[in-house]
Amino acid sequence: MNKKIAVVLLTVIILTGILSCKAGAVEFQLPDINLQINGSNPAEGEDLVLSLRILLLLTVLSLAPALLVMVTSFTRVIVVLGLIRQALATRRMPPNQVLIGLALFLTVFIMAPVWQDINEQALQPYLNNEITTQQAYDRGIKPIRDFMFKQTREKDLALFVNMTGIERPENRADIPTYVLIPAFVISELKTAFQIGFLIYLPFLMIDMVVASILMSMGMLMLPPIIISLPFKLLLFILVDGWYLVIESLVKTFY
Repeated sequence: MNKKIAVVLLTVIILTGILSCKAGAVEFQLPDINLQINGSNPAEGEDLVLSLRILLLLTVLSLAPALLVMVTSFTRVIVVLGLIRQALATRRMPPNQVLIGLALFLTVFIMAPVWQDINEQALQPYLNNEITTQQAYDRGIKPIRDFMFKQTREKDLALFVNMTGIERPENRADIPTYVLIPAFVISELKTAFQIGFLIYLPFLMIDMVVASILMSMGMLMLPPIIISLPFKLLLFILVDGWYLVIESLVKTFY
């Protein structure tokens, strides 16, 4: 591959030399590239600051989905829904798109009071030029922090406070947001797995009963999951599983 590139470059150089010889007065020159930032002109300085702000805004917007997922109820919801699918042993049914879509809409439903507080206390005053950007951030982050504090265990919060080496906080305002977020995430994961364990129990009992019956009948070559799957689906339908799971899951946030 390197030999081919070298041959192509050599061919271009030779052709350039031939054309320059035939043209006589035609000269082949590389264009000058001049990159210069001049702050003497105030207008140019303002344009540079505006460009940097736009770049920073685009960077924040690209990270916004991941940040919103980490500081909302999405983590708990999607983990519980995934565990339900594994407990039913339906493989890819419901599909990932359906589970993620349901988790997103449930997240919007659960976080609606928080978004409303942010809109009233931070967004609308900022759009009306009543407060500064820093004030809008301080007001907007407060409802999210209150929501995370309600769902975060003290043990998880103390873990990250000790690892950061900061002074012992006297109140919630002394705890930085970058310490609160990971503590909130691991608390959400523990709660989601606790809910998933309770969901797994009835389906595990069905698998054990079916496996015992097949072994007693000497049908060792038949996978128990093939027989237990219809009974799992029947049980889930009879108890209205989706209704119970979603109702219980939403109530865990209140």
